[in-house]
Amino acid sequence: MADIPKHEDKFEDVLVQVQHDLSQLKYNIEKINVDEKSATLDIKVLDNAISRTQSSIRRHAEDYLKSVNKQQLVLPTIEDIEKQTLKIYKCELIFEYIRRHCTLYLFALQDQSVDAYTSTNMFPFTVVKGQIDPMAKDFICFKEKFSWCWSNVVEVLDDLTKLLREFAVPLAKVDGEYLIELLRESDYCWRKTLPKATLFSLLENKGEVLELVSRPGQRYRGEGGRDLAATRIQTCWRRYLTRTSYLCYHRRKMAAELISLSYLFHYQKCQVKKTLQAKRFRQLINYRRRAERLAENWKHIRSSKRTIIHIPSLGFSQSWRLSTRKYDILQNIQITRLCDIRDENVEVIYICPMHLGEDILQYYDNFLRRNGADSSTNQDLPCNKRFLILTPEAVDHFPTRNMCLSTLLKYSPGTLKQIKRQIQGKQAYIVGGVGHEDDLEVADELRVPILGPEPAVSQLHGTKSGGRRIFSEAGLEIPPGKGDVYALNQLYETLAELIAQNIHIQRWLFKINVQRGGRDAAYCDVCHLGCYSWALQRYQYFGSDLWHSTWVQETVMMKYLEEIPEWLIYYTILAKSSRFQSWSEFLKIFLRQGGVVEAYPPSENVTYVTVDMLLEPNGEVTILSWGDQLHGCCHLDIVGSIIPKTSVHLETLHSICMRVAHACKQNYIIGYVSVGLATFVDHSTMKQKIWGIDLDIGFSDHLAMTQMLLMATGGTLNWRTGCFEVPVKEKCSEQEGRLVDSRYAVVGIRLFHSNLSMLYHSIFLNICKWNCIEFNKKENQGTVFALYDSYDRCTIGMIAVSEDLQGALVTFAQNLSVIHQEILSSKKEEETNFEVLC
Repeated sequence: MADIPKHEDKFEDVLVQVQHDLSQLKYNIEKINVDEKSATLDIKVLDNAISRTQSSIRRHAEDYLKSVNKQQLVLPTIEDIEKQTLKIYKCELIFEYIRRHCTLYLFALQDQSVDAYTSTNMFPFTVVKGQIDPMAKDFICFKEKFSWCWSNVVEVLDDLTKLLREFAVPLAKVDGEYLIELLRESDYCWRKTLPKATLFSLLENKGEVLELVSRPGQRYRGEGGRDLAATRIQTCWRRYLTRTSYLCYHRRKMAAELISLSYLFHYQKCQVKKTLQAKRFRQLINYRRRAERLAENWKHIRSSKRTIIHIPSLGFSQSWRLSTRKYDILQNIQITRLCDIRDENVEVIYICPMHLGEDILQYYDNFLRRNGADSSTNQDLPCNKRFLILTPEAVDHFPTRNMCLSTLLKYSPGTLKQIKRQIQGKQAYIVGGVGHEDDLEVADELRVPILGPEPAVSQLHGTKSGGRRIFSEAGLEIPPGKGDVYALNQLYETLAELIAQNIHIQRWLFKINVQRGGRDAAYCDVCHLGCYSWALQRYQYFGSDLWHSTWVQETVMMKYLEEIPEWLIYYTILAKSSRFQSWSEFLKIFLRQGGVVEAYPPSENVTYVTVDMLLEPNGEVTILSWGDQLHGCCHLDIVGSIIPKTSVHLETLHSICMRVAHACKQNYIIGYVSVGLATFVDHSTMKQKIWGIDLDIGFSDHLAMTQMLLMATGGTLNWRTGCFEVPVKEKCSEQEGRLVDSRYAVVGIRLFHSNLSMLYHSIFLNICKWNCIEFNKKENQGTVFALYDSYDRCTIGMIAVSEDLQGALVTFAQNLSVIHQEILSSKKEEETNFEVLC
């Protein structure tokens, strides 16, 4: 215990002692007398001073360590633990601190001495093949000049030579003075290693050396290069094997994940498909049950109060809907279904495919009120109100998808709830449009029957090809042609065969299966075929009897097949050029949807007749309307009709309709059916011929406009007399004893003018009123308009009623002429079908 110092040394005291020793070293050096003219410094004297200082520092450090090691550590009492603090210093930190300050101070002295006693000459020396010649004069001179720091220089030179040997550098020149400066400026004494870039910077010919070192594989030519190359090869090989194994594993893993995900999606898709199939099958079963109940109670329902839910949906295929512009307006053309309320027992809920403006709502409200019906466009339908217009909320969510109205209603739970509230406790049924699967889901949700066939039946027989099959079953004559054409080669072969078999047919029509109104059609004349005149000569040579032989027509058909592709491209005329820009575009839709190739009637005077029938669920047939079709610029584009018909004898027309109705019932078709007929005089027999050309299943545009005509005039279509009869308002001497009077009407369904969009409906109606274009209720003649939308406003419907056919035609044409002149603009090119109808 006697060796323990009385006063414990503090760490700060040791540092003070070190500072004192360093000051003493500086003082000893300053005492050295050096001649200013001398260029050398006595190294021995400096070494002695440094040695004395180091001995003094070592002695003080050892005394401190002895005192620390021999000191007895006494634990404090528990009460004094919080008050006492014990500082324990590691001796390694002390030596490190001392060594660092000493080294830095020595370098500072070396700088002063070198600056004072060395000249500005450089001390280069060479390294040959990574070895320094110790006997070389330049190296000896360098070593003598910088022997005072030689220990650090040697370490750097060892690193440099090792690096040069590794890269097999044959010759390198070292800048000695830069080496010393680098040692003074860098922290080499602490790091003990220098980066390769720093080592290469010591060379005077570092450009040549770096160029040599940067060569590929140069490292393997130097020291240890063989082992390094072997190591690198083994490493690359192992990496290759590992990488290949990993890639194989990764591919298998990804394939397994893809297969599992695909299977999972397939399984989920199958489950969803099964669920949908089960759901649709259940809906179909419910539809059939309700249809049976509707058929059983139809007589009672027809004669009692009932609610008709009109859904003018066009359930065509998605591709056709997406390629059709203004699809919502096309579905809303049948807004005149509202006129069903002319039957006092009927209430109408009309589902509108778009939001209607107040102008249209007010127009129809006034029209129906003026003709003896109350109305409502609010959410609630009072007892004295008999029609309601609802727009599904899904219209706002799918503005660009061109969904059919049944689908929009399906995704509109709010509208469905409103309909349920309105029909609660009432007899109701749905009257749709073109059949779609969602019709069954809407009916199932509302729990009401549908007055129409199953969607699958409607889609099968409601096409152009299906209509030809129905007409064939009915025994009705159809134009030469062929349906269900889906392939290009099939189209060419069908055309060649038909043209060869029907040599006197001058024009052939191409109709897309799903089209309505004749807009999606095209035609081509055979006179443009180069071999047609040759075929006529062959026909005259063989005669009509031999012409139908296969061996005669085979050569002609081969000639036709060569010319038909080019003939179709250059000479086909589209019925609606605004819908299809070219034959190739039309052909693409034609082959995708399927179509019909059929002959145009071989006559210059062809009249088309439309007949609308109701195939009632109990089996009865009611003919609702008939009229001669009114065509636009193209004979295929139907824009209206003339009511009543004047071209076909009534009994003949009745017989045809009954046969068609019977064929429809055989194919499970009920509800509304529209039949299109073509009548012309056959020049060979000079007798009238009637061809069945079109069959539309569903409520037609023509029937909707006929309902508006009957609502406006209060008249009826007398099937027995074939006349359009209206009640006599004011009896004169000539009309005494007569209760009804006959009228003629010209109905325009799709009258289009691009400049109509510049006028609001109220302004348009005022302009017509100023020009005396209005309906005279007292005389039951004049003009009635059908408005379809509030935003585009380019398409309207118009009905002109007069006492005779000539007067109706003149009124219709004058109305179009006046409207065209009123809205004509010299600054804007208009698109219209007014001028053709005028």
